[in-house]
Amino acid sequence: MKTIICEKPGLFTQKDTTTPQPRQGEVLLRIKRIGVCGTDLHAFAGNQAYFTYPRILGHELAAVIEDPNGSSTWKKGDKVVVIPYIHCGKCVACLQGKTNCCTRLQVLGVHTDGGMQEYFALSEELLLPAENLSFEEMAIVEPLAVAAHAVKRAKVEKGEQVLVMGCGPIGIGIMVFAKLAGAEVTALDINESRLKFVRKQIGIKNTVLPSESLHQDIEKITKGKLFNAVFDATGHKLALESGPEYMSHGGRFLLVGLSKGDLVFNHPAIHAKESSILCSRNATAGDFQEVIAVLKSGDFPTDAFITHHLSFDKVVNEFASLTQPENMVIKGMVQLS
Repeated sequence: MKTIICEKPGLFTQKDTTTPQPRQGEVLLRIKRIGVCGTDLHAFAGNQAYFTYPRILGHELAAVIEDPNGSSTWKKGDKVVVIPYIHCGKCVACLQGKTNCCTRLQVLGVHTDGGMQEYFALSEELLLPAENLSFEEMAIVEPLAVAAHAVKRAKVEKGEQVLVMGCGPIGIGIMVFAKLAGAEVTALDINESRLKFVRKQIGIKNTVLPSESLHQDIEKITKGKLFNAVFDATGHKLALESGPEYMSHGGRFLLVGLSKGDLVFNHPAIHAKESSILCSRNATAGDFQEVIAVLKSGDFPTDAFITHHLSFDKVVNEFASLTQPENMVIKGMVQLS
């Protein structure tokens, strides 16, 4: 089978490897689509946390069962969404149902090899049925589940004012699920084209660019109250450290994007607001199921969200094009036959 390996920053190679044989409790998957995540782009660029090379990338996966390997749950040809978080089931987090932050967590394509290969053997417990979704919809369930999890963690309520910093795939997902929760959403990004996208495709009325008048713009939008919840979906140090400035007294700041370095907050400023500063990591099976239901309902603009397609055989030579800002990539999708 064909496998694509990220050997080091900036270098992919394609190799012929042996098709894996599923062990007890595993099934053999045929990979159909691979969503390109910010994690993959950062790994390619050499600035991804929790990462070592060489690595087979790919954790946003749409697949079909190739060999059910005696499973009583699955049959050949079943369409499945992959939950790419391998958890132990025994640690303090797992025993509380927080499998998304297991103490021994391994994420496919990050801590261990992922799905950028034609076939993949995986525990059947990490699969969810997706018969009524397209392969493209299946491959975006994972990033949207990350967004849905963040909105749940923030406990967003109807009528609240929410700011989302970053109009990438995760930020867009947060906007959608915050709107579904009944919030009034404002988007902040340095790229006017991305702000135009969320206005047109996601229905975000209020959008702001960072500028000298940013605080005045936010005061006007919120009538001086600032935002009940602020989400960072950039992972950029400056954005992460500025988030509490836009948060109301008694508000919540959600760190969804990941930065490799230290962050500094002014303690009197965050203390005065009795700020809740929360991290949101990955997603649970329940989040995945919620996203599948939303996609089935047609409440997400999948066709507009997936802006670029790349065939599996062209990844080695053309993946870099997905990293170039001038190409206006929202979500890239790798296609297999």
